[in-house]
Amino acid sequence: MTDPMETFVPLTFRRRGVQRVAVDNRDVHDVTLLDGVARAFYWQHLLDTGAMQSGSAIARAEKLHHSVVNELLRLTLLAPDIIEQFMAGLQPRRLTLIWFQRNRLMVDWQGQRQLMASFEEEA
Repeated sequence: MTDPMETFVPLTFRRRGVQRVAVDNRDVHDVTLLDGVARAFYWQHLLDTGAMQSGSAIARAEKLHHSVVNELLRLTLLAPDIIEQFMAGLQPRRLTLIWFQRNRLMVDWQGQRQLMASFEEEA
């Protein structure tokens, strides 16, 4: 067996209002948003491999309402460069996990990029 790899990332966790964020030297990472994206991709993997049959099955296993799982699964439709922005801590401040849960996400990646730009203009 191989030993699992470890990565050390020097971050400090702080609260910004009710939001939990991780701060490194330059950027602020929305930990809740990143957690939501990570869960979404994990759940999509479970569906793709057949380990789980549906979002409802995941919801039962995780003891969540099925709408929460389906809302988070939409995050897997985000353009890769947008996810990279989130991971770099460069997401628009007002763009939170709750925003994604309450609003429809367009599938078109160019439309998503325009949406991100509109958030940055409002700031």
